Amino acid sequence: MVDIELLTKRLVQLKEYLNDLEEVKNKKDFNIQMLKEDKVINRYVERTLHLAIESSLDIANHIIADERFREPKSNRDIFEVLFENKLISKEKATNLQKMAQFRNILVHDYLKVKPEIIFDILNNDLNDLYYLLETIKGNYLGWDNEN
Repeated sequence: MVDIELLTKRLVQLKEYLNDLEEVKNKKDFNIQMLKEDKVINRYVERTLHLAIESSLDIANHIIADERFREPKSNRDIFEVLFENKLISKEKATNLQKMAQFRNILVHDYLKVKPEIIFDILNNDLNDLYYLLETIKGNYLGWDNEN
């Protein structure tokens, strides 16, 4: 059985990371140039994105372990396991697998991370992390979008 208290803490943390990323993204003067020129903002966004992806992996791993789903072979495979067990759609599983791969780049090949990639993820891919957050909340906690 899923540990609801632990899951709740992790979901709240993920939501905080996403809120932090949205706060930066929605700043009046935020643009690609800022990511290129302001190393503090760049590092903040990179690290917060890393933490958001890491939180998503932790949440998914927790569910996989507690539900006794098959053990994933890699971080990428975590989201395939959720798809196999009908917790997320195939499209979202594929998108989240890309996020897991990007996490590996952030952690291991950080010199390859370009501001353009971060900017693109901020503007186009955060919805995949929100999807996971809302799906898990709905399936395990019965929360609506307000919580």
